[in-house]
Amino acid sequence: MSAPTQAIPELRGFLHGLPGVDRVGAEARVATLASRSIKTTAKQWALDMAISMIDLTTLEGQDTPGKVRALCAKAKRPDPADPTAPMVAAVCVYPDLAHVAAAELKGSGIHVASVATAFPSGRTSLEVKLADVKYAVSAGADEVDMVIDRGAFLAGDYQLVFDEIAAVKEACGTAHLKVILETGELVTLDNVRRASWLAMLAGADFIKTSTGKVTPAATLPVTLVMLEAVRDFRESHGRQVGVKPAGGIRTAKDAIRYLVLVNETAGEDWLDPRWFRLGASSLLNDLLMQRTKMMTGRYSGPDYFTLD
Repeated sequence: MSAPTQAIPELRGFLHGLPGVDRVGAEARVATLASRSIKTTAKQWALDMAISMIDLTTLEGQDTPGKVRALCAKAKRPDPADPTAPMVAAVCVYPDLAHVAAAELKGSGIHVASVATAFPSGRTSLEVKLADVKYAVSAGADEVDMVIDRGAFLAGDYQLVFDEIAAVKEACGTAHLKVILETGELVTLDNVRRASWLAMLAGADFIKTSTGKVTPAATLPVTLVMLEAVRDFRESHGRQVGVKPAGGIRTAKDAIRYLVLVNETAGEDWLDPRWFRLGASSLLNDLLMQRTKMMTGRYSGPDYFTLD
């Protein structure tokens, strides 16, 4: 795990010197890609790839240890009748339930992800945020999903945002850091590009669209801008960073559109759960239903797969 990049001189000048985003062009680009037809063999591969990229998530106030255990069981064996269905990439929970997920997933190869830093608002002191991160990691999380201070970012205090990300990265130790930009609150695609670069410069291992608590959450144009950012960042800095759209991705058709976007924007190197994730709770069931349809020629009943 590489150390966070040091703050660059004139951070504001660098971020505002990034090329502007053509919103109309971005929307036209994703509309074109979304309309592509996928051959049957490619679709079969895409369904399995999408399943393997899911961060199976429960982030509700009513979450219980029992619910997390059930989610972990589903993560390990998504389709009880078909052992060939791939496992998901991670299970994402609140910090106080990370130890439950860690115990259930031990030895499975599935990652334990925990939100932190006063998710979803991020409105607390840095001291509390760092304590939240250390608590999650000590409980067994090997991935931490932090939220940036959107208020500071929108006020132009980029150095504060940079310093917080760098401090959280250090607190993560060996755990991977996913930085949630909460793009629905950033308003413009130019801000999405700036926030993406800011997070990567500060040491993010992944950049993530959303908490799932704000509308709009993940969108194809926003993800396009983020994929362009990680592609260009690797070219200029020699370090690959992952991307995670999260929130509102509910159907297999949606998931495949994101995979096409990844392939056509960042390239095949990102078509891997190590570099691209889908934050979701209900998506998995639709992927499994489409997978069963392709294998058997018929859909499973609506009560065949567990509800999350």
